[in-house]
Amino acid sequence: MLNQSGTLYVVATPIGNLEDLSSRAIRILAEVDLIAAEDTRHSRKMLTHFGIKTRMKSCHDYNEQEAVPQLLRRLRQGDNLALISDAGTPLICDPGYQLVQAAQENGIRVVPVPGANALISALSVVGMPTDRFIFEGYVPEKPVARKKHLQTLSTETRTMVFYEAPHRILGFLQDAVAIFGEARLAAVARELTKRFETIHRLTLGNLLALLRDDEVQRKGEFVVVIHGVSAESLIDDQEVVRILKILLCHSLAVKDAAAITAEIVGGRKNDFYKLAVQLRDEI
Repeated sequence: MLNQSGTLYVVATPIGNLEDLSSRAIRILAEVDLIAAEDTRHSRKMLTHFGIKTRMKSCHDYNEQEAVPQLLRRLRQGDNLALISDAGTPLICDPGYQLVQAAQENGIRVVPVPGANALISALSVVGMPTDRFIFEGYVPEKPVARKKHLQTLSTETRTMVFYEAPHRILGFLQDAVAIFGEARLAAVARELTKRFETIHRLTLGNLLALLRDDEVQRKGEFVVVIHGVSAESLIDDQEVVRILKILLCHSLAVKDAAAITAEIVGGRKNDFYKLAVQLRDEI
């Protein structure tokens, strides 16, 4: 028996500039039977601009559990659906995961329709290593939890990418300076592809000062990119490596070896934890 199920298209929409919507995306949005949108009122403006009259159904964080079975039923009946978020690529810090997961688990074809994405757009212009990077999305908002989360990245060697909101950006940068140091290279990309787009590539200390002194630069949506720590700086200190290896060879847990090393040479145990993990795997 032939599979009569429809197709779910995951369609990227502009993050600001409407010219970034691809011709393929326009065609698919016009041809599908239904569009699952994060905010139908917001997306209607974009669809109207392109003369797209396809019906929409809300699918967002607060109703996804209820909406997914209904959308899945439509797909099983042979309807083709498109999933869009308010801006950019769905599921990247946006709703849609439950729908895509359900479609995959039920053998329904899921097709990506690529396009704008703030994460990749920022990485392409800030001039930091992109061969290896990590995306952290939105970190916790409360200062204690945020610092704790950033501390886990204190020895991260890959380029780090974060999303931030205007009411949180100063607090984030303050904590980033405290954890990574004011001299660490970073970039703040604000309002990407929009009229007032700005991209600043400075040290964390200078970025904090810039945004603290300029209220305009604290408005909009942000992508923050932070250079990873130099791998050489983590392993240059042969004494640290020697101590860690001795402790690990005596069957100490990684956590304990890092703590004792911090007491001997000075510093924070978290700074030595990842190095200890690496050395443990090599022993």
